[in-house]
Amino acid sequence: MALWRVQAIFPLCTASLGILLVVYALSAEAGFAQKHGPDIIDDSKDNITIFTRILDRLLDGYDNRLRPGLGDDVTEVKTNIYVTSFGPVSDTDMEYTIDVFFRQSWRDERLKFDGPMKILPLNNLLASKIWTPDTFFHNGKKSVAHNMTTPNKLLRLVDNGTLLYTMRLTIHAECPMHLEDFPMDVHACPLKFGSYAYTKSEVNYNWTLGKVEVAEGGSRLNQYDLLGHVVSREDIETSTGVYVMMITYFHLKRKIGYFVIQTYLPCIMTVILSQVSFWLNRESVPARTVFGVTTVLTMTTLSISARNSLPKVAYATAMDWFIAVCYAFVFSALIEFAAVNYFTKRSWAWDGKKVLEAQELKKKEPVTLAKKTNNTYNIVGTTYALNITKEPGLPTIAKSAAATTTTPAAVVIPPKVPRMEEKPPENKKTYNSVSKVDKMSRIVFPVLFAIFNMVYWATYVNRESAIKGIIAKQ
Repeated sequence: MALWRVQAIFPLCTASLGILLVVYALSAEAGFAQKHGPDIIDDSKDNITIFTRILDRLLDGYDNRLRPGLGDDVTEVKTNIYVTSFGPVSDTDMEYTIDVFFRQSWRDERLKFDGPMKILPLNNLLASKIWTPDTFFHNGKKSVAHNMTTPNKLLRLVDNGTLLYTMRLTIHAECPMHLEDFPMDVHACPLKFGSYAYTKSEVNYNWTLGKVEVAEGGSRLNQYDLLGHVVSREDIETSTGVYVMMITYFHLKRKIGYFVIQTYLPCIMTVILSQVSFWLNRESVPARTVFGVTTVLTMTTLSISARNSLPKVAYATAMDWFIAVCYAFVFSALIEFAAVNYFTKRSWAWDGKKVLEAQELKKKEPVTLAKKTNNTYNIVGTTYALNITKEPGLPTIAKSAAATTTTPAAVVIPPKVPRMEEKPPENKKTYNSVSKVDKMSRIVFPVLFAIFNMVYWATYVNRESAIKGIIAKQ
């Protein structure tokens, strides 16, 4: 009886234990799920995932070989430039260097999207997967796109399909220079760019509101002042079609201070030094020769050194004209001395003969006897009577001789008669005389040089003011 009861209870206990184990297992699983439930991410609410799916969808089937609106509309590309630094400018190569942020904006209907953000910032990797304008610089000799530490490019995508593409460039561009007014010259250095392959009917360029901006303190110019800039737009026609060309002119004014110190002042001082010789005696041949030859050689050296910093142009610049006139003044001073010296030597020869004749006359005068009518002779202003022995057979020389006795004749000393001295011939020209040519040159040369300087500087200063006024109006 007891064995039967035990056998009857055992199945019930086993069933109860199984139920308890199942309940415990279910409760443990429910607690684990409750503990780790918040860490599970809903992919449908993550921005990164959303835009990854958007970009994948946009680029799926996108052909970057075709421009937006192909066959229907003209692609409008809006551009502007932000200049971070300008310069230096090379006169010998006629080029300049400019560092810019070059910005382009266009609309691509194939890149429209709907998402939680209206503007999607992207990096340069996407730029190689979409269509971008084939912009190039017409007058660029060399352009560098900066790649440190990564390519300096910016790409932004707006939800309506508008793209903003910016890159940092350093451009070496040509700057045609007309140096007739050097060093008071003003130049307009252009920066020209446009599409290389697309004509005006396919891609059209326009300036945005900002157009061109120059950063404060961005000028890296030592010899120039950046006066301003002007933008324009032109259509150029070639054998392959009509293309749009965007142009920016940067107006530069050369600083004249360096050239005043290095060229103009030395030339002026050399001319003044050459005119000092007019105040020296014409007999000072070595001194005046040194002045003339030295100043001519100095002007030759200055004219050669002034051309070293310029390209070898075939026309004369404003500085060349100034140096040429200064050279003419210096050379004229040397020729003036040669003329004065020539006539001075001829005057010495004429005056020398007169001087010798006067000296010979003085030597003969003391021993010359002036004969009188009463047998007396005048020696240097004193009259003496002479006793001459009468020889037989000779006629009486004078009636006064018969009255004399045989005794020795006494010398009669008459009173002195004042002597009339003859003045030696005066020399009209002396060795220390000043030439009339020198007297005229002392006035004519400085006056002409002063007039030349007034006309020269007034002409170019007025021209510079007129150019600045035109630039300000533009």
